[in-house]
Parts: sequence; C-alpha cells; structure tokens
Amino acid sequence: MAVRKHFFTSESVGEGHPDKVCDQISDGVLDEVLKQDPYGRVACETYVTMGLLIVGGEITTTGYVDVHNLTRNILKEIGYTHPKYGFDYHTCAIINTIHSQSPDIAQGVNTGGAGDQGFMVGFACRETPELMPLSLMLSHKLVRRTADVRRQGILKYLGPDCKSQITIEYHDGQPKRVDSCVLACQHTEEILDSTGEKITKKARQEIIDAIAKPIIKEYLDKDTKFYINETGKFVIGGPQSDTGMTGRKIVVDTYGGVAAPGGGAFSGKDPTKVDRSAAYMGRYVAKNIVAAGLAEKCLIHIAYVIGKAEPLAVMVDTYGTGKLSEAALIKLIKENFDLTPQGMIKTLDLLRPIYRKTACYGHFGRTEPEFSWESTDKAAVLKKQAAKL
Repeated sequence: MAVRKHFFTSESVGEGHPDKVCDQISDGVLDEVLKQDPYGRVACETYVTMGLLIVGGEITTTGYVDVHNLTRNILKEIGYTHPKYGFDYHTCAIINTIHSQSPDIAQGVNTGGAGDQGFMVGFACRETPELMPLSLMLSHKLVRRTADVRRQGILKYLGPDCKSQITIEYHDGQPKRVDSCVLACQHTEEILDSTGEKITKKARQEIIDAIAKPIIKEYLDKDTKFYINETGKFVIGGPQSDTGMTGRKIVVDTYGGVAAPGGGAFSGKDPTKVDRSAAYMGRYVAKNIVAAGLAEKCLIHIAYVIGKAEPLAVMVDTYGTGKLSEAALIKLIKENFDLTPQGMIKTLDLLRPIYRKTACYGHFGRTEPEFSWESTDKAAVLKKQAAKL
C-alpha cells in the first residue's frame, strides 16, 4: 500500500519582531500591575512604528506603572540598543494613552462573570514531548536559538528581528522529516557581498550551521531545503521596516495553524478576560486528556458570554483517536475541571506576574514553572475514571 504523504507548515517570530515587541510591552505592563495589585484589571495594547511607540488601553488598579521606564527597559532587554538596528530604546518617542476600564464591563466581571463573550480553543497532540505540533515547536526553537546566538556573540552581526518557518513532511499522518527551513535574520551591513544586495555565502552557511542545524538535526536529511534571508539581505528590520501591534500573532501564539485559534489574542489581558484564561484552561484540559492516553489528538472548544460564569458550551474533538466517546470526555471534563473564570484563575494560579514570558516563543508547549497550564497532574485521575466508564 502506498505511503500517504502530506506537508504542513508553521511559522514563528522572534522577540525583536515588531508585533512581539508590542506583546512583550503589553504583558510587561500587566505583570507590573499584578505585582502591586493582583486584582487589577488590565487590557493593554501597544503600537510601534519607526521611532514611535504608543501604549494604550484600559487599566483599573491601586498600583502605579511607570510606562515610559518599563517600556525602555523592555526594548533594551530585547536588543534595540543602537541606531544601527533602526530603533533605539534611548531615543524612541513613547506616548501613554491608558485610561480606566468601563464600569459597564466591571459590573459583570466583579461578580465572577466572564470578561467578554467569545470562544476559546485548547489543543494537544502526541507529535512532540511537549504534546504540541512539531512544525510549530521547531519554528519556536529556531527563533529562540537565533536570540541565543545573537546574545552570546556567536554571530556578532545579528540584529533583534527574526522570523522562522518549518515545513514537515508526514507519512501516513506521522512526521518524518523537515522538508524546508526558512530563516529571516536581521543583520548589520558587514556581511553583505560586494554588490551590497546580498549576504555572503559564508554568512548564509554560518546561519545554517549555528542556528538551523542544531534545532532540526533529528529531522534533517540531504533533501532538506534552506531559505536564508531570501530577499538577499535584511538590514532594515524591526519597527523601522514594519509596524507592530499587540495581538497580531495569534496563530504563532497558539498551535501554528494545526488547530484553529480562539476568538481573541492574549497579551496585555488580565485573567478575568476569558480570551486568556479559558485558552490556558483549554490547553490544560486537552493536554491532560492526551497525557492520560484517552486520545492521540484532542481539541477543546469553550464558549462564554460576558457577565456569566459558566460556559455556554463545551465541545471536544479527538479526530477519531479517542478511547471514549466525545460525550463521555465532556462528562469527565465537567467533573474534573472548573471552567468558570474564578475557577480557572484559582486552578492555574493566574494572578501571578508571569505573563511577559508568555509573550514570545509561544504560550503553549513550554516547560518553565510559570506555565501552570502545561501540567499533566490530572492525567492519572482522568485515566482511572475513564476505566470505569
């Protein structure tokens, strides 16, 4: 019988990408509020363009955030420390347009209701140890490796902005190899060839050897294709070349296109916003179902209405891999997971100032202790209860 092949692609963007700069600043503001006031309400949006950064949104808190200093410190940590990168934390203009949250929203949230309407998605699969899609995990690891190589001075010409993309070839539904690896790395002019329009072959090979190969080596073969700075050069990057906004990379933040994202972005939102807390809980539920061996792949879909605590609907899809019916899985979920905003905040300990870490390299598939929704502590209980059904 012939092998059934298909290809799937996911991308990621690095911490210096303009959209990710905005996500990190919005979550940096959120963290600063939560440090001082765990019950503060935050919906913070950031916009960046050449030489200018605007921080806005709605915040109600007993604390105080020095937005200008916080923003400059984050830009410095990201690496925008010199005019050669087209954006400099010393000199960029910063405008603060934050105001307080609408009382019309607050009256529904203060009683424990959801902070907005919408649907949220959780997903897990057995492609990687993290129970995440392989194409996305490799893409995230590539941009993280790019940042490490830059900070360690291994390739001194790298700038803060970068993007990655991985295409995986599947055989009968199983990942077999990396078909193509795409990297776009901002750099200084020192690695341009004599035409001034392309990076040198030496620099291209250095990027492949120092960044790409250590990450994809397990799935690398002689036919793997590399696309490195395919326009020829990437000197003008970051906010000098592209505007950025909070919440524009929701596919990168979630499951790389393998599962549909939910209805809203995450960064800059406190956990009373179910856009964030229910997406984290959905991942927690899906991951525990897969970790318990109840499915090879699991999608959770949860819907809310503003001001009401209980979800309007819960849906499960195991793509035909479930050991139980989806109705039975929903029953297990409702018995073992509190899906109200207050229940999710308590279960996952979401009032901690943990969110800037989530703003780059994905909100899921992470091993750091802040990512409580990655725990599989419910798997044993689910497995035991499922055996009785």
